[in-house]
Amino acid sequence: MTTPLGDSVNQPPAQRPTPKKLQGRTIDLIHLSPSHTEALWSLVGGTSDPTKASAWTYLPEGPYPETDFDKFQVSVTTKCNSTDPLFYAIADKTQKVLGWITLMSIVPEQLRLEIGWVLFSPALQRTTGATEASYLLLKYAFEELGYRRVEWKCNALNEGSRRAAERLGFVFEGVFRQHMVVKGRNRDTAWFSMLREEWDCKGVKEALESWLAEDNFDESGAQKRGLEGIREEFLGKSSKN
Repeated sequence: MTTPLGDSVNQPPAQRPTPKKLQGRTIDLIHLSPSHTEALWSLVGGTSDPTKASAWTYLPEGPYPETDFDKFQVSVTTKCNSTDPLFYAIADKTQKVLGWITLMSIVPEQLRLEIGWVLFSPALQRTTGATEASYLLLKYAFEELGYRRVEWKCNALNEGSRRAAERLGFVFEGVFRQHMVVKGRNRDTAWFSMLREEWDCKGVKEALESWLAEDNFDESGAQKRGLEGIREEFLGKSSKN
């Protein structure tokens, strides 16, 4: 009787990500810098405005009261010096910083990493740029760095993050119960992943690029076709081939 074993993997370790600039059509990802502190504070600082404070709801720190700018500044500086998580500022084409996103849990020898620690200001939420930020990191991880698995993890109660993961093409894997204690509260963690073959061969990359294309938006910036519908079209075409 043959003992079942996994497929042989001969790929060398992936490369570690660097803080290089990643350019998109609507936004760029640039290395987070202390010079971004004031711009970020204006968008997500303080607790009197609930729309700003809500950006921190499921993150391990924040929100920062109006009197805590100095603490926020120290936090940003610390993040700038981190390599895991590696923080990218999300900047529009005028170079106005609108939030940050990271590559983290980086394990080159196991060919996996995670997109996480996402802070989208109200000005960035539900925009083309928010989707493009994730696309740029996925493309970088799979096509330049050589990873075969990208993970997405979030508080299981964070319905927005869960919907975002599935919309992008991540696959739900399950929930780690009582995984963490965050801000004194239990966190069950929902796990999602995307594999390189899904990126390459199951319509994920093609759908994202088609959705992000300028001709998919009208003059007011509204989408003409939804991302998930486009991906279903690509899957339908591939199943017929």
